[in-house]
Amino acid sequence: MTKKLLFVTGTRADFGKVEPLAIKARDAGYSVSFWVTGMHMLNKYGLTKLEVARVEGVDIFEFKNQKENDALDKIHANTVVGFSQFIRHHKPDLVFIHGDRIEALSCSLVCATNSLPSVHIEGGEISGTIDEIFRHCNTKLAHCHFVSSEIAKNRIMRMGEEDKRIYVIGSPELDFHAKPSGVSIEEVKNRYDIEFNDYGICTYHPVTSESSDMGKQATALFETLTRSERQFVTILPNNDPGYKEIWQVIETLPTNQFRVIPSMRFSYFSELMKNSSAIVGNSSAGVREAPFLGIPSLDIGSRQRARSTAASVTNCHPNDSEKILSFLKNSWGNSYPRDESFGTGKTSEKFLKILNSHAFWANDIQKIFNE
Repeated sequence: MTKKLLFVTGTRADFGKVEPLAIKARDAGYSVSFWVTGMHMLNKYGLTKLEVARVEGVDIFEFKNQKENDALDKIHANTVVGFSQFIRHHKPDLVFIHGDRIEALSCSLVCATNSLPSVHIEGGEISGTIDEIFRHCNTKLAHCHFVSSEIAKNRIMRMGEEDKRIYVIGSPELDFHAKPSGVSIEEVKNRYDIEFNDYGICTYHPVTSESSDMGKQATALFETLTRSERQFVTILPNNDPGYKEIWQVIETLPTNQFRVIPSMRFSYFSELMKNSSAIVGNSSAGVREAPFLGIPSLDIGSRQRARSTAASVTNCHPNDSEKILSFLKNSWGNSYPRDESFGTGKTSEKFLKILNSHAFWANDIQKIFNE
C-alpha cells in the first residue's frame, strides 16, 4: 500500500525547505499532501497559500489558525484543535514538520499524543531566542530527525535522542539554489517592479523575547541603511510579536532606496539572491543560503546568533551604525567560496534514500532516552 506523507507548512520560509522533499517523494510514488496554515493564509503577507497550490500532483488542505493580532498561545490552541481533527480524517502514515514556528510545535504535539510518527526537519540548531525553545520541544516530540549538519545531530543526541533516529541530510532549500532558478533576473524585476541594478536584500524579523524593543532596533537599522545610500529589496517580516513596530518603520522608508515586497515566490527569490550584492537582516537566508551562494551577509541582532561561522557572515547589533556602514562599503559585492556547512544541494536525494529504506520505517513509535 502506498504510504501517505503529510507536510506541514505555515510560512513562506518553511515551504521553501519542505517543497523539494515533497516533490522528490511525489515523483518516487508516495502519496503527498500539504497541510497549509499560519501566515500562508493571511492577505497581509501575500497570501502565499497560492504558491503551495501551484505544486502539481499533491493534495492541498488549508486551515486558517489565526486572525490578525492573535496571541501565540491562542494560535497554538487553534492549531492543535484543527490539526487533531484533520489527522483523524486524513490518517497520514508520516508527518513532516519543520523548524521552530508555533504551528510546528502544535502539530508535533498532536502527532505525539496520537502516536502518529513525525519527522522533525532541521532540529538541533541554536539561536538564543524563544524560537529555540520551540525547536527543542519539537525534537523531543518527534519520532525521527532529518538534520542539516553533524553539529546539529550531536546536539540532538545530547538531548537523549537515539543515533538511529537521526539522519544528516543537509538544508533542503539549498537544493533550489544549487540549480538554475528557472527565471531570469529581468523576469524577477519585472514581476516585482524592482528598478535597482545594484541592490542588497534586507529582511528584519521580530524577536519574540525582544518584542518591546523591536521598533527601536528597526529604526536604528533602517536609518543606517538609508544613510549608506545603498538600495535594498526589503521583504516584510513575519507576524511574531513585535512585527507592527517593524512595519511602522518600513512604511516610512524612501522608495528610491527601498522596494518593499510582502513575499516572493521561492524561485524568484533564489534568482534575486544570486544577483544581489549583499544580504542584510536576521533571516536564516543570511546565515545559510547566502554563504552557500558566496554572497556577503550582515547578520543583525540575536535571532540567528551562533547559527553560522561562515567567512562571508558579519555579525553586529542594529545600533552599531559604524560596523554596518563599514560592511556596506567594504563587503558589498564581494564574492566568497561556497560554504557547505549546511549541505551540498543534494538534500532531496539523501532524503529519498532514507525514505525508501526499511530501517527508517522500522523505528519504533516508542522512543528510549539515550543515556
